[in-house]
Amino acid sequence: MSDHQAGSYYLPEPSGWPIVGSAAVALLTSGLVMWSNHIASGGWVILAGLLVLFYMMFGWFGTVIAESESGKYDQQVDRSFRWGMSWFIFSEVMFFAAFFGALFYMRVLSVPWLGEGDTNAMLWEGFKATWPTAGPLGAENIGFGKEVAAGANQFSPMEALGIPAINTLILLTSGVTLTVAHWGLKKGNRGQLNLWLALTVLLGVVFLGLQAYEYHHAYTKMGLTLGAGAYGATFFMLTGFHGLHVTIGTIMLAVILVRCLKGHFKPESHFAFEAVSWYWHFVDVVWLGLFVFVYWL
Repeated sequence: MSDHQAGSYYLPEPSGWPIVGSAAVALLTSGLVMWSNHIASGGWVILAGLLVLFYMMFGWFGTVIAESESGKYDQQVDRSFRWGMSWFIFSEVMFFAAFFGALFYMRVLSVPWLGEGDTNAMLWEGFKATWPTAGPLGAENIGFGKEVAAGANQFSPMEALGIPAINTLILLTSGVTLTVAHWGLKKGNRGQLNLWLALTVLLGVVFLGLQAYEYHHAYTKMGLTLGAGAYGATFFMLTGFHGLHVTIGTIMLAVILVRCLKGHFKPESHFAFEAVSWYWHFVDVVWLGLFVFVYWL
């Protein structure tokens, strides 16, 4: 048995991709500084940074895929990838936990505290310590279309029924289709794998389309914007970042689908597929929390 087969760690050749990635980050940060200071070329520098970043990701992931398909990776490398993905998802859990914590603090603690004693006298007349907060005229004026004073923070809160409920069903269904695709891969049934994985990608795209429509409706019909008080800020921060994660997950699933169509992955060796599955199921669980605590309660 060779040293590689015995479990020695694979050491890749020196790579220039980290340098390319550093250049991308430098362009992005420089562009953001220029843009925030109203320098006209800042947007173009940001665009250049994004293009370099995409080039780096395409090339670097392509190198890793080529190494994997050539059989250079052993069980030690596989364990390293698994630990890396596990810690990455854990960091994402903590990321969303911070936002859910902020929502809990405002709804359960800070808003009731503001209604105690004479505190509301320091805010504005008619302030009500209820959720969702509606700005200067208090919670009783929530409802787009009512006659309110100029400058009032006028909006309608998002309901759980309708698009949010449909999107919940879509994401739960996508978790099932992805699992069926995984079963097909483990059985060596490429047809089942490709079909159900393609359905998963399609469901992800439909979810994003419905969320985009929901955002447009909120801004144009409900008066619910990112600046609509604490409710608007937490709503768009939580759902927006989740939408970003769904976008990333859908792209990852699409890449895996292309690899599956090319014949990549074996029943006994397919960690890239498993890693994307872990990420997608994590996104599903986060959405359930959003649906309950942001839309429903």
